[in-house]
Amino acid sequence: MTTPAYDFERAQRYFQDRVAFTTGVHELEVLIGSPRAGAPFQVVDVRFPDDYAQGRVPGAINLPKGKWRNPAGLDRDATLYVYCYNQTCHLAAEAAVLLTAQGYRVVEVEGGWKGWVDNGYRQDTTPLAA
Repeated sequence: MTTPAYDFERAQRYFQDRVAFTTGVHELEVLIGSPRAGAPFQVVDVRFPDDYAQGRVPGAINLPKGKWRNPAGLDRDATLYVYCYNQTCHLAAEAAVLLTAQGYRVVEVEGGWKGWVDNGYRQDTTPLAA
């Protein structure tokens, strides 16, 4: 069995893109705690509504999979920080593909809800209005 040649240029592009279009839960927590002037952002939770209702990143709006093609409540001038369940969940990446195709600026939050909780960051568990 032969090992394929390593494509250094492709690898470099991949890692540059990864740095540009992803962030971690720590960076999101810092951003929420001290928003940059002139840089609007929204936090978007793409988990199922029942999971969102049980707990979410403070200020996050819920945009489950069925609403990605016609999203309501998103600010086109803001950068969207999108998260899902955990590091192995691909819902946030899938949402990012559809949202960027519609002209939204998206950053995927690696680690998702599990990473947020595991780091002990503040959670919004306020009951949602019926």
